[in-house]
Amino acid sequence: MKKHNVRIVGGDYRRTPIPVVDAPGLRPTPDRVRETLYNWLSHFWGADFHDKAVLDLFAGTGALGFEAASRGAAHVQMVESNPHAVAALRALRTKLKADNVRVFPGDALHVLERTANPFDLVLLDPPFNQGWLEKIWPLLPAVLAPDALVYVESEAPVSPPPSLEALREGRAGSVHYQLLKIAAPQDKIMPSAVH
Repeated sequence: MKKHNVRIVGGDYRRTPIPVVDAPGLRPTPDRVRETLYNWLSHFWGADFHDKAVLDLFAGTGALGFEAASRGAAHVQMVESNPHAVAALRALRTKLKADNVRVFPGDALHVLERTANPFDLVLLDPPFNQGWLEKIWPLLPAVLAPDALVYVESEAPVSPPPSLEALREGRAGSVHYQLLKIAAPQDKIMPSAVH
């Protein structure tokens, strides 16, 4: 199989090629979709990533996470279970001298169950047709900062749990993608004061 690259589309590492390793289920997010996502994030965050902690749970090539690092995110935690992909992620992190990136070799659910740090952005681009999102939704609230955003890519329109609501959504070919935020509590209606 011919090796190919994707490229970082913005920030300090713009135009850096990212090698795509041959691994089952690995589907790099297309450049156009990443550009759309980071335009959305720049809108909601005022283009300021410097204090943001990002969790890229199915890092794959690292395209989504390195985009955040390229834009100056304070911390990017990448999680990947494929050893070849992990080696490629670490090699690219070293090449870029991206000290704000950590690469954890392991299982996404294991990390969610054991992570205590809150994240401002969680990137979810799991292998398609394996039921990952249903397993992840119950574990996600524990790792979300109060105003956290969640990006999801899937093979079908995403039905987020009641704890999350859609901010933006799009489609590129067979890929559906959404940016979610923590839903406002439904019990915010204040009772009228009794005098």
